[in-house]
Amino acid sequence: MSQFNNHLLKEMIGVSFDSVTKTDDARMCFEKEGAGGYCLTHHQDCCEDVYIEDICGNLEDLVGSPILRAEERTQEAKEPPVGEYADDSMTWTFYEFSTIKGSVTIRFFGSSNGYYSEEADVAKF
Repeated sequence: MSQFNNHLLKEMIGVSFDSVTKTDDARMCFEKEGAGGYCLTHHQDCCEDVYIEDICGNLEDLVGSPILRAEERTQEAKEPPVGEYADDSMTWTFYEFSTIKGSVTIRFFGSSNGYYSEEADVAKF
């Protein structure tokens, strides 16, 4: 995990968000009305592809209650998702969030020729 992601994830702990939405195939945003928020995202480059492969849990569990846990982990993928072709390099990025209402895991899949980033990032807005 990058130090930048780690720092921003720690900032999210204790925050109650007003909305958590998947805005497109590679972006999930946590917003606090009038105070900005955070997005899990990836800025696509030439020879790579990173997208949200799966969301396990109910996003509503992350709304209206303080975030108690915010963690990121990555794992090299051995096989591509069903229907995808195998690239030279593949990575899963898992973001896990918990509140008193429940937990959600957001799984990104990234693939490239091995020379580009395959991980999602946390951005503050």
